[in-house]
Amino acid sequence: EVELGVIIGQRCKNIPESQSLQYVGGYCLALDLTEVRLMKEIRENGLPWTFGKGFDTACPVSRFLHCEEIQNPNNVRIWCKVNGELRQNETTSDMVFPIASLISHISQYMSLEPGDLILTGSPAGVGPIGPSDVMEAGIGEDISMTFPVVAV
Repeated sequence: EVELGVIIGQRCKNIPESQSLQYVGGYCLALDLTEVRLMKEIRENGLPWTFGKGFDTACPVSRFLHCEEIQNPNNVRIWCKVNGELRQNETTSDMVFPIASLISHISQYMSLEPGDLILTGSPAGVGPIGPSDVMEAGIGEDISMTFPVVAV
């Protein structure tokens, strides 16, 4: 799942949506991976998603992107290819919740600290990957990253 990552720049709590973007320190591109077989068992047993989402190498991210590099985070194209096949390709304007809304909502329940990473959601097209696959993801045409899939 390719996602835009929002990196919190300063501590915040109970932030109104209208002020949320003032607390963004930068952005990154993220691949949110899931251990699907384990996740099925976890869901069936009502267990926390931690082990299905929090394994080693579960969330590779790009370099830090300054706010100036993402002129409008609510309207950037994010995409993902697996072995050269385009699987995900939409803009963040298609997301269910705008970034300011996410920050505001989360900050109502927990303090956000500098360096905290919020993943914004993923476009349609999520699918399986396996050893020896190569994942490539990007923001528009200018920012991309490539990761080989290796069994661990």
